[in-house]
Amino acid sequence: MILFESWLPKWLLVFPIGLLWALPIWVNSHTPEFCTSLETLKDQLNSSLRRRYLKHNFPINYTIQVHYEEVFRLKNISRMMNETEDVRDLQDLWVKVTVNSIERILTVLPERHPTRYKYLNNLDSLFKTIQESYPKRNSDEVDYPESIEKALESLQSTDLQRMKSVTPKSLFDNCYRTMHCLFQDCFPRNSSQNDYCSAQHWRKGKGTQG
Repeated sequence: MILFESWLPKWLLVFPIGLLWALPIWVNSHTPEFCTSLETLKDQLNSSLRRRYLKHNFPINYTIQVHYEEVFRLKNISRMMNETEDVRDLQDLWVKVTVNSIERILTVLPERHPTRYKYLNNLDSLFKTIQESYPKRNSDEVDYPESIEKALESLQSTDLQRMKSVTPKSLFDNCYRTMHCLFQDCFPRNSSQNDYCSAQHWRKGKGTQG
Protein backbone atom coordinates (compact mmCIF):
# COMPACT_ATOMS: atom_id res chain seq x y z
CA MET A 1 0.00 0.00 0.00
CA ILE A 2 1.43 3.38 -0.99
CA LEU A 3 0.29 6.16 1.31
CA PHE A 4 -0.01 9.88 0.66
CA GLU A 5 2.05 12.52 2.33
CA SER A 6 0.49 13.76 5.52
CA TRP A 7 -0.46 17.15 4.14
CA LEU A 8 -2.86 15.76 1.54
CA PRO A 9 -6.56 16.52 2.16
CA LYS A 10 -8.58 13.75 2.58
CA TRP A 11 -26.10 2.96 -7.38
CA LEU A 12 -28.24 1.72 -8.02
CA LEU A 13 -30.79 2.92 -10.31
CA VAL A 14 -33.22 0.73 -12.07
CA PHE A 15 -34.18 3.31 -14.69
CA PRO A 16 -34.73 1.59 -18.02
CA ILE A 17 -32.14 2.46 -20.59
CA GLY A 18 -34.03 1.00 -23.51
CA LEU A 19 -35.19 4.43 -24.63
CA LEU A 20 -31.59 5.26 -25.47
CA TRP A 21 -31.98 3.16 -28.59
CA ALA A 22 -34.67 5.58 -29.76
CA LEU A 23 -32.17 8.42 -29.87
CA PRO A 24 -30.48 9.13 -33.19
CA ILE A 25 -27.17 7.35 -32.62
CA TRP A 26 -24.19 9.15 -34.11
CA VAL A 27 -23.49 6.27 -36.48
CA ASN A 28 -20.62 6.52 -38.97
CA SER A 29 -19.70 10.02 -37.78
CA HIS A 30 -16.77 8.94 -35.66
CA THR A 31 -13.48 8.88 -37.46
CA PRO A 32 -11.44 5.64 -37.50
CA GLU A 33 -8.75 7.47 -35.55
CA PHE A 34 -11.24 8.42 -32.85
CA CYS A 35 -12.53 4.85 -32.45
CA THR A 36 -8.98 3.54 -32.37
CA SER A 37 -8.16 5.97 -29.58
CA LEU A 38 -11.24 4.85 -27.65
CA GLU A 39 -10.16 1.23 -28.06
CA THR A 40 -6.79 2.13 -26.58
CA LEU A 41 -8.53 3.93 -23.73
CA LYS A 42 -10.67 0.83 -23.13
CA ASP A 43 -7.52 -1.26 -22.81
CA GLN A 44 -6.03 1.21 -20.34
CA LEU A 45 -9.22 1.20 -18.27
CA ASN A 46 -9.49 -2.57 -17.90
CA SER A 47 -10.59 -3.76 -14.46
CA SER A 48 -7.12 -5.01 -13.49
CA LEU A 49 -5.44 -1.63 -14.11
CA ARG A 50 -8.26 0.28 -12.43
CA ARG A 51 -7.89 -1.83 -9.30
CA ARG A 52 -4.10 -1.61 -9.25
CA TYR A 53 -3.66 2.09 -9.83
CA LEU A 54 -6.93 3.61 -8.57
CA LYS A 55 -7.63 1.36 -5.58
CA HIS A 56 -4.62 -0.57 -4.29
CA ASN A 57 -2.26 2.41 -4.66
CA PHE A 58 -4.48 4.53 -2.41
CA PRO A 59 -5.15 4.32 1.31
CA ILE A 60 -8.14 2.13 2.21
CA ASN A 61 -11.44 3.98 1.70
CA TYR A 62 -9.65 7.04 0.33
CA THR A 63 -12.05 9.49 -1.35
CA ILE A 64 -11.81 12.81 -3.14
CA GLN A 65 -14.31 15.64 -3.43
CA VAL A 66 -15.97 16.01 -6.84
CA HIS A 67 -19.00 17.74 -8.27
CA TYR A 68 -22.15 15.61 -8.41
CA GLU A 69 -22.02 15.92 -12.21
CA GLU A 70 -18.62 14.24 -12.27
CA VAL A 71 -20.16 10.99 -11.05
CA PHE A 72 -21.46 10.28 -14.55
CA ARG A 73 -23.35 6.99 -14.80
CA LEU A 74 -26.53 5.46 -16.21
CA LYS A 75 -28.69 7.62 -13.96
CA ASN A 76 -27.39 10.73 -15.68
CA ILE A 77 -27.94 9.28 -19.13
CA SER A 78 -31.44 8.07 -18.25
CA ARG A 79 -32.43 11.48 -16.93
CA MET A 80 -30.95 13.56 -19.71
CA MET A 81 -31.73 11.45 -22.74
CA ASN A 82 -35.38 12.51 -22.65
CA GLU A 83 -34.30 16.11 -23.07
CA THR A 84 -32.12 15.74 -26.15
CA GLU A 85 -32.59 14.52 -29.70
CA ASP A 86 -28.87 14.03 -30.25
CA VAL A 87 -26.78 11.59 -28.25
CA ARG A 88 -23.79 13.73 -29.23
CA ASP A 89 -24.83 16.13 -26.46
CA LEU A 90 -24.25 13.37 -23.90
CA GLN A 91 -21.01 12.36 -25.60
CA ASP A 92 -19.74 15.93 -25.29
CA LEU A 93 -20.56 15.87 -21.59
CA TRP A 94 -18.79 12.50 -21.18
CA VAL A 95 -15.64 13.97 -22.71
CA LYS A 96 -15.62 16.94 -20.36
CA VAL A 97 -16.45 14.83 -17.29
CA THR A 98 -13.58 12.45 -18.05
CA VAL A 99 -11.11 15.29 -18.48
CA ASN A 100 -12.22 16.68 -15.12
CA SER A 101 -11.84 13.27 -13.46
CA ILE A 102 -8.24 12.95 -14.62
CA GLU A 103 -7.40 16.47 -13.50
CA ARG A 104 -9.18 15.99 -10.16
CA ILE A 105 -7.08 12.96 -9.22
CA LEU A 106 -3.83 14.42 -10.52
CA THR A 107 -4.39 17.42 -8.26
CA VAL A 108 -4.17 15.31 -5.07
CA LEU A 109 -1.28 13.07 -6.12
CA PRO A 110 2.32 13.73 -5.12
CA GLU A 111 4.68 14.12 -8.07
CA ARG A 112 6.36 10.78 -7.46
CA HIS A 113 3.22 8.78 -6.79
CA PRO A 114 3.23 5.72 -9.14
CA THR A 115 -0.41 6.22 -10.10
CA ARG A 116 0.58 9.59 -11.51
CA TYR A 117 3.66 8.70 -13.52
CA LYS A 118 2.81 5.08 -14.40
CA TYR A 119 -0.88 5.50 -15.17
CA LEU A 120 -2.69 8.84 -15.04
CA ASN A 121 -0.11 10.79 -17.01
CA ASN A 122 -0.55 8.20 -19.75
CA LEU A 123 -4.34 8.49 -19.57
CA ASP A 124 -4.06 12.26 -19.71
CA SER A 125 -1.92 12.09 -22.87
CA LEU A 126 -4.21 9.51 -24.40
CA PHE A 127 -7.23 11.64 -23.76
CA LYS A 128 -5.60 14.62 -25.43
CA THR A 129 -5.22 12.39 -28.49
CA ILE A 130 -8.89 11.44 -28.21
CA GLN A 131 -9.91 15.09 -28.05
CA GLU A 132 -7.81 15.89 -31.13
CA SER A 133 -9.52 13.15 -33.16
CA TYR A 134 -12.96 13.91 -31.71
CA PRO A 135 -15.17 15.19 -34.58
CA LYS A 136 -15.61 18.89 -33.98
CA ARG A 137 -18.90 20.73 -33.70
CA ASN A 138 -19.42 24.35 -34.58
CA SER A 139 -19.78 25.95 -31.15
CA ASP A 140 -22.08 28.60 -32.60
CA GLU A 141 -24.53 25.87 -33.63
CA VAL A 142 -24.53 23.83 -30.42
CA ASP A 143 -27.60 24.45 -28.29
CA TYR A 144 -27.47 22.06 -25.35
CA PRO A 145 -30.63 21.08 -23.45
CA GLU A 146 -30.95 22.84 -20.11
CA SER A 147 -29.91 19.85 -17.99
CA ILE A 148 -26.72 19.29 -19.98
CA GLU A 149 -25.91 23.00 -20.04
CA LYS A 150 -26.28 23.11 -16.25
CA ALA A 151 -24.09 20.04 -15.85
CA LEU A 152 -21.37 21.62 -17.99
CA GLU A 153 -21.51 24.82 -15.98
CA SER A 154 -21.42 22.89 -12.69
CA LEU A 155 -18.14 21.25 -13.65
CA GLN A 156 -16.51 24.67 -13.26
CA SER A 157 -18.27 25.56 -10.01
CA THR A 158 -16.39 26.08 -6.74
CA ASP A 159 -19.50 25.57 -4.58
CA LEU A 160 -18.43 23.03 -1.97
CA GLN A 161 -22.06 22.26 -1.11
CA ARG A 162 -22.47 20.79 -4.58
CA MET A 163 -19.72 18.23 -4.07
CA LYS A 164 -19.57 14.67 -2.79
CA SER A 165 -16.95 12.15 -1.73
CA VAL A 166 -16.09 9.34 -4.16
CA THR A 167 -13.24 6.91 -4.63
CA PRO A 168 -10.86 7.56 -7.55
CA LYS A 169 -11.64 4.11 -8.95
CA SER A 170 -15.40 4.73 -9.04
CA LEU A 171 -14.92 7.73 -11.34
CA PHE A 172 -13.20 5.58 -13.93
CA ASP A 173 -15.52 2.60 -13.43
CA ASN A 174 -18.26 4.99 -14.52
CA CYS A 175 -16.13 6.36 -17.34
CA TYR A 176 -15.50 2.84 -18.73
CA ARG A 177 -19.14 1.76 -18.65
CA THR A 178 -20.69 4.95 -19.98
CA MET A 179 -18.12 5.01 -22.78
CA HIS A 180 -19.43 1.68 -24.07
CA CYS A 181 -23.01 2.88 -23.80
CA LEU A 182 -22.56 6.27 -25.47
CA PHE A 183 -20.13 5.28 -28.24
CA GLN A 184 -21.79 2.11 -29.48
CA ASP A 185 -20.64 2.57 -33.07
CA CYS A 186 -17.03 2.33 -31.86
CA PHE A 187 -17.81 -0.72 -29.70
CA PRO A 188 -20.00 -3.17 -31.64
CA ARG A 189 -21.15 -5.80 -29.16
CA ASN A 190 -21.63 -9.52 -29.65
CA SER A 191 -23.91 -11.72 -27.53
CA SER A 192 -21.11 -12.79 -25.18
CA GLN A 193 -20.14 -9.26 -24.15
CA ASN A 194 -21.54 -7.05 -21.43
CA ASP A 195 -24.42 -4.78 -22.41
CA TYR A 196 -23.43 -1.65 -20.55
CA CYS A 197 -26.72 0.05 -21.40
CA SER A 198 -28.87 -2.58 -19.71
CA ALA A 199 -30.31 -1.97 -16.25
CA GLN A 200 -29.36 -5.54 -15.32
CA HIS A 201 -25.69 -4.82 -15.91
CA TRP A 202 -25.79 -1.58 -13.99
CA ARG A 203 -27.36 -3.22 -10.94
CA LYS A 204 -23.95 -4.86 -10.61
CA GLY A 205 -22.24 -1.49 -10.67
CA LYS A 206 -20.56 -1.81 -7.31
CA GLY A 207 -18.51 -4.75 -8.51
CA THR A 208 -15.12 -4.48 -10.07
CA GLN A 209 -15.84 -6.38 -13.26
CA GLY A 210 -16.21 -4.64 -16.60
